[in-house]
Amino acid sequence: MTDPLLRDALRLIQDIVMEAKGSSLDREAVRRVEEVLSGLAAPETTRAADTGYSRREATILFADLRGFSAIAEKYPPDVVLGVLSSCFGQMTEIIVRHYGTIDKFMGDAIMVVFHGENPSPRDHVQRALLCAVEMQIAMVELRKQHRQDGLPEVYLGIGISTGTVMAGLIGSDAYRAYTVIGEEVNLAARIEAFSLRGQVLMSEATYAHCREFVRAGEPMEVYVKGRSERLHIREALGIPDLGKVVPRQEVRKSPRVAVDLTVQYQPLAGKMVEGRPLMGRVRDLGYHGALVEFADPLLLHTEVKLAFHLPRLEFRAEEIYARIVSRRDEDGRHLAGVEFTSLPAEASSNIQLFVQMCIQGEAGT
Repeated sequence: MTDPLLRDALRLIQDIVMEAKGSSLDREAVRRVEEVLSGLAAPETTRAADTGYSRREATILFADLRGFSAIAEKYPPDVVLGVLSSCFGQMTEIIVRHYGTIDKFMGDAIMVVFHGENPSPRDHVQRALLCAVEMQIAMVELRKQHRQDGLPEVYLGIGISTGTVMAGLIGSDAYRAYTVIGEEVNLAARIEAFSLRGQVLMSEATYAHCREFVRAGEPMEVYVKGRSERLHIREALGIPDLGKVVPRQEVRKSPRVAVDLTVQYQPLAGKMVEGRPLMGRVRDLGYHGALVEFADPLLLHTEVKLAFHLPRLEFRAEEIYARIVSRRDEDGRHLAGVEFTSLPAEASSNIQLFVQMCIQGEAGT
């Protein structure tokens, strides 16, 4: 093996194996690893001579534990680390089984790369999707075990994107790490941010490579920070030929974001608006509903008319009709979950955009 980049990669692999297993690779194992590394640098990849990176097609998977910050605040460190270890331990086994490469752990998230290889250069898309589906299935069993052990339950959101990335070792002689960079990496992370608990979302490019393999939902249009055009994404629902179905856990139809918006509201009596407008606060917001703090308690199923301003968009969402579907009193506050029953198309579009901007940290609330 004469390529210095590949020699460094082999050395790092041997160091990792020695640290994890206490013994180095034997001669046959080294030969097999060299074959894999040589394949990564095959002629069909374009090597950038000035950086040592290679340009190649890959599928990127981001997975994030939903609500883990709340668990970290509520439970002692040994419990938190135990839950994190058990989750990522099982996920790692599934990833390795589907020949994914763990690029990095980021707190309660994990980034995985599925490289295109000969003789089936596009099977990385199928491997990534099957891996994601099996990860969600495994999380169901893991939650059952956590319930039995008295541990907090955790959920996973997954985002997948496919395209060209730059791959290689980055660092110095003191320390180098293999990684991938590029727009598809950023997109996978953005897509994951939109996923609900138990959901697998993928880019349209990913779906185009495996439409005969995966059962998917209708395309959804989302705003992505840094892109002028909307991104189309789809939900992966299962792998029909393998009899695998994603066990969705989230009953909500859209992401929800914490906000603090002044809302003007009026209860309805029949079809008529009652009295003068009252003032409340929107505490969280989704595409199809919100959590509202009302000035006075309202009965379940009460119809209300809402209006509120969306900062950053400089848009006032008006003529929104909603129904109270849940309610609770908390520290003297009258909180109610409301479901939008009727709203203008422009208001609906701007609410969706505002929620997506909030998810990506772009909208002040």
